[in-house]
Amino acid sequence: MPEDNDVKATYYHYKLIKKVSIHRPMLWSYLSLPIIMLIFLTVALHWTSIFLFALALPVMMWTHFVITRSFLMIKGSPFRKRWAYSWKLPWQGYMPEQYIGYPTFSSIQFHNMWIGFCFTIVFLFFSPPVFTFSLLFWHLWLATPRLWTLYLLKRERKDGMIKFNQRDMSYYQQ
Repeated sequence: MPEDNDVKATYYHYKLIKKVSIHRPMLWSYLSLPIIMLIFLTVALHWTSIFLFALALPVMMWTHFVITRSFLMIKGSPFRKRWAYSWKLPWQGYMPEQYIGYPTFSSIQFHNMWIGFCFTIVFLFFSPPVFTFSLLFWHLWLATPRLWTLYLLKRERKDGMIKFNQRDMSYYQQ
């Protein structure tokens, strides 16, 4: 019977290269940034900036979703079962639920950053400055954890796999 299991089983030999944990003080600092920005906008400008600040978050989350999904569709990779919308902090947004290749993830983040900046610049011409500034803030706030993981992996080989968990990110190589 054990011989049958050896024949039918698939083995993946991944070696954990790096594990980045998100500690509570770092998470609390990250979560306090929107509150500090909201207080700043309210005191510096007007109390109505609260509404524009709150509206900018879903707009930017939708923008990241569209960019990521479009990239995955153009690339032709199967993403329907591997990607889902996550509300887990600090990995909120459209994130991979399973392992993802480092090159794919870094390309998606590169496109998210630059297309998100261009999207924000377009709003600069026909929306209130508070809304544009809020879009820029939320864009950077959503991208920071992902870019931080790519920064921490810059010295590693680029052919590995990334796995996002509730409080950490793991980088594996075969």
